[in-house]
Amino acid sequence: MPTDPRAAANEARLYLCTDSRRRQGDLAPFLDAVLDAGVDIVQLREKGLEAAEEIRLLEMFAAAAERHGRLWCVNDRADVARAAGAPALHLGQDDLPVPVAREILGERVVLGRSTHSPAQFDAALHEPGVDYLCAGPIWVTPTKPGRAAAGLGLIEHAATSSPGGGPGNEAGGRLWFAIGGIDLTRLDQVIEAGARRVVVVRAITEADDPGGAARVFATRLAAAAS
Repeated sequence: MPTDPRAAANEARLYLCTDSRRRQGDLAPFLDAVLDAGVDIVQLREKGLEAAEEIRLLEMFAAAAERHGRLWCVNDRADVARAAGAPALHLGQDDLPVPVAREILGERVVLGRSTHSPAQFDAALHEPGVDYLCAGPIWVTPTKPGRAAAGLGLIEHAATSSPGGGPGNEAGGRLWFAIGGIDLTRLDQVIEAGARRVVVVRAITEADDPGGAARVFATRLAAAAS
């Protein structure tokens, strides 16, 4: 794991959310493959886990991230993040308030915030204690059942509102990632709308070759940022 999680987050382009790979039974080699191929941040996102089980799984995320010098992230739960010693926590709109999460985790941990509309993005852009934003879902996705697609207009709004999503992470901008239904056939549309950082789920987790898919994403994002 990087010694400075916030600096590592600043350099991140490719963010992967994955479940525990219970069905495939290959979590450790999967994590090694995708982190070696260019995933910068990996988050365990699996609903319904008991805290003890989640902490046990996060030990595998931490070990893989340590091997590859990458970041790992907890979804939703500040208590689990603290217990696991996580360098990053991601919060949804209806999760624990950011100030409370900061009280639990301190200032060193990277905190992310989901946004689903221009108004939510603008509010989170100036929310104290937040380090990065996710904007989406751009397309309807089964990982967010019942949530309407925000569309590429949200990415265009984000790119205009915060230069932090573009090359250089210019002063005044806050890091943000496009999320929701992004695969390799849609990546160019997301880049053209102004994103330089993306969160991916199924396009990597369901790929025949997850490492190969991650490598293509990482290469195309690096080219867009150059």
